[in-house]
Amino acid sequence: MKIASLLLGCVCLGLSLLGPPAAPAQGPSRNEDLTSPDANKRAKAAHEVAKSSDPASIATLTKLLSDSSPKVRREAVLGLSSIRSPQVLDPLITATRDQDEKVRSFAIEGLTGYYSGQRPSGGLVGLWQKSVQRVRRRFTEDTFRVDPGVPVDPKVLTALVAAMNEAALIQPAREAANALGVLVAREAVPDLVKTAHSPDGDLAVEALTALCKIQDRSVGPQLVDLLDSEHKDVMRQAAVTVGILKTQDAVAKLQSLYENGPDKATRARALEGLAYLGSPTSEPIFLKALWSSEDELRVYAAEGLGRAGEAGALPDLEKALLADKSAEARLAIAFAITSLGKMDHLSDLVAELDTRLRGDAAQAYLVELARKPDFLPRLYPSLDSDRAGVRRGLCLVLMYAGDKSSIPPLEKLSQDKNTDVATDALRALRAVRQRAE
Repeated sequence: MKIASLLLGCVCLGLSLLGPPAAPAQGPSRNEDLTSPDANKRAKAAHEVAKSSDPASIATLTKLLSDSSPKVRREAVLGLSSIRSPQVLDPLITATRDQDEKVRSFAIEGLTGYYSGQRPSGGLVGLWQKSVQRVRRRFTEDTFRVDPGVPVDPKVLTALVAAMNEAALIQPAREAANALGVLVAREAVPDLVKTAHSPDGDLAVEALTALCKIQDRSVGPQLVDLLDSEHKDVMRQAAVTVGILKTQDAVAKLQSLYENGPDKATRARALEGLAYLGSPTSEPIFLKALWSSEDELRVYAAEGLGRAGEAGALPDLEKALLADKSAEARLAIAFAITSLGKMDHLSDLVAELDTRLRGDAAQAYLVELARKPDFLPRLYPSLDSDRAGVRRGLCLVLMYAGDKSSIPPLEKLSQDKNTDVATDALRALRAVRQRAE
């Protein structure tokens, strides 16, 4: 041990006599790389600046939006989008006018994410595709949108409308239409109605999807003609949209489309539209479809019966509930029975809030039910559930459908030991208080 210590001491002494090690050769600084004639070096340096998400870098990133290389401008937009400051809005708006399609797309996603919490990344296209697919599966109270009452700067909406209307760059135009729905941009409804008639089918579908989220029922009659669209996706989306917008003028056309539609997918969307409308005249169609071999059609049939409001359908629904093997169909039947005033299955709907596969559907059903007179008090006891998923789900239900009576229980949940529950309770409180003003 002494010998080892002695040798170590000698080594240390030798190193000290040699003096400090020579400093490594310094390459060009990041600032120098930002002005390099090599676009790849500038892009790499811009990426390093963007990674910091530091508000102090806003001026640098804004300047980079004028770089001749699209790669550099893309990195600048991604960096600006990662910063939570109102100062990023103007440069991102500028980037929505960029002639590079990806730069423009990143900017649109960045503006949307500023309000929705969804941030762009190198995988932007994948993010948008997943969100759009989610929207198309279920429209009622879609979670991919800003919380109720979140104020959006009018200049942001103006920029998104301009991007949507510029068909020369069609993919950003589609994304802008979707973004207007995410931001619940009521001011953009006239432009969205016009865009829903675009010759580009995908753009028209995005505009219709946005109108589903905004839910301005006054424009429903202006969309009925799209039920005759030659573009099948537009026709199908229009069938759902006019249903969500409660367009009674569309009932007869949707019934015909369901019974005589050209294909299975079109008939399904027609029945979905009829289910949202819930017209009593469609009850015979719903009762027959309740026993369809297709799970999806049974779901829509049950929903339609619940919304039609005819208590005479209860025996059929209760019989179907016992016979159906599909969990989603049973959930829809439980919704229908509850909607018709029988509360035997309310606890089943609430329990489904804590499930991954059907939690969103249960939340949508409960939001719809909670808007019925005198229904909210039936939900409050479940706010004491020992399941955090149930408490969180009910917070979100109240965010959309709560009233003044919801404030005290939400205030209590804002102190919940589960931080996710407390956070969602605070979100709901903001929305409810704003509605109550």
